[in-house]
Amino acid sequence: MRVILKFIIAIILAAVSLVSYWCSSQENEFTGEKQHVDMTVEQEIALGLQAAPEMAQQYGGLHPDREAAASVKAIGQELVQSTRVRETPYQFDFHLLADEQTVNAFALPGGQVFITAGLLKRLQSEAQLAGVLGHEIGHVVARHSAEQLAKAKLTQGLSGAAAIATYDPDNPASRSGAAVAAMIGQLTNMRFGREDELESDRLAVQLTGSAGYNPRAMIEVMHILEEAGGGASGPEFLQTHPNPGNRVAEIERAIKAEYPRGLPADLKE
Repeated sequence: MRVILKFIIAIILAAVSLVSYWCSSQENEFTGEKQHVDMTVEQEIALGLQAAPEMAQQYGGLHPDREAAASVKAIGQELVQSTRVRETPYQFDFHLLADEQTVNAFALPGGQVFITAGLLKRLQSEAQLAGVLGHEIGHVVARHSAEQLAKAKLTQGLSGAAAIATYDPDNPASRSGAAVAAMIGQLTNMRFGREDELESDRLAVQLTGSAGYNPRAMIEVMHILEEAGGGASGPEFLQTHPNPGNRVAEIERAIKAEYPRGLPADLKE
């Protein structure tokens, strides 16, 4: 009887998780894609603003170089105001972080975008910086954070259901089943993350070109990231981000699709 009850509870939990996920569907006005998200744009903006100070603190706070910080803000706002991003409700702000060692850039839900001084000092042109910021803008307008949260809730629910169904308090070995279920959920979310990165690369090609920057600078950024990472650092399947070399091929395809007759001659480098 206890086994039957355990399976009934697991089935109910899995069903609730699946129904909740599939019923939370919205069309993204920017990309035109149908997405599973369970929060509003206003909630994304509020969440990003709330998390921004804590995230900045993890990287040593904001950089004291006002000129460099102003340059990051200016190029970021140029990407927003000179493209259709300006028509979105997101409140974009661009921040230079004090961390000189970490090579990173990221975006919070709602439009808070960050780049570390460690990455900025490796960039060699405004077009490269525009490519990095355009990629992060792509994450925001594509609502990747909201999607990830919805997917995380789904996988957590399914993993919990699997743990309930397989766990036997009289058999300690059954605990490994719960651990495997949790690992599967984690790896599933990591795969979604890599797909998001590639979509943001494609969006960055569109945004940088529309703002007058050469999108091929993004390929140079990939080489910089690859050099900073010391080459391959393990199987791509176990990495949050795609291998930079694989991203180059995707960027090349995106540029060819966006500019079938070749890039304009007057783009900024």
